[in-house]
Amino acid sequence: MRQTIIVLIGTLLISFSSFAQDDFPPRPEPPRLVNDLAGVLEQQVKEPLEKTLVDFARETSTQIAVVTISDLGGYDAGDYAFQLAEKWGIGQKGKDNGILILVQPKTNDLRGQAFIATGYGLEGVVPDAVANRIVDNEMIPRFKQNDYTGGVLAAVQVLANLTRGEFTADGYMEKTGGGGFSGAIIVMIVFGIIFISAFRSQKSRHHSVGRDLPFWVLLSMMGSGSRSHSGSWGNFSSGGGSFGGGGGFGGFGGGSFGGGGAGGSW
Repeated sequence: MRQTIIVLIGTLLISFSSFAQDDFPPRPEPPRLVNDLAGVLEQQVKEPLEKTLVDFARETSTQIAVVTISDLGGYDAGDYAFQLAEKWGIGQKGKDNGILILVQPKTNDLRGQAFIATGYGLEGVVPDAVANRIVDNEMIPRFKQNDYTGGVLAAVQVLANLTRGEFTADGYMEKTGGGGFSGAIIVMIVFGIIFISAFRSQKSRHHSVGRDLPFWVLLSMMGSGSRSHSGSWGNFSSGGGSFGGGGGFGGFGGGSFGGGGAGGSW
């Protein structure tokens, strides 16, 4: 009787373990850094992004992996991201310099969720507050417009530049945190210029193109500034380092994750 109970318990434990393993997709074969399991990324972008991330990993040894998945199976997004990153071994063993960008797209039945998980070795470079800002500023606004490709590319841009040292975490926080105040000042300046221009026109009713040029230049600058993002894909693909060459991804290196990162939902 005792042996029967032990066998039953062992069977249940094995079954539970197998079930838990099935909650997570297996490590991709052949190895890939871009894994669009939910099918939400634009097809023409996947391969260029894969090549870019492969070259970036070769250049810096930092591995940035992207995974979209249709259902987290009831897991918290952070818990799912940490377990998946550990199982796949994203990053280099000893350096623990992996990053996982996890996205569960929004459906009629599920809230959208996004999470950036950082390996032990990058928690100082990409602190939780910065990961949270990237999700809130770069990803979710685009995801709300069903622009999953744009959101992922913007996040990759910022993370690559942070880990490559092109700007610091403090620099990114300062740049993205003061946008509202700076925008208000610019609007005030523009209205001030409009008021002065209107006053001068009433006074003399003579305007030259040269005199009005600064106002229109400022408007143009405001327009281009409002359309640009700190996560511009163009900047990433053209700046710092060589991209687009080399072979395929050689595989994950066995990096570890300790709970660093942040996410959000919409």
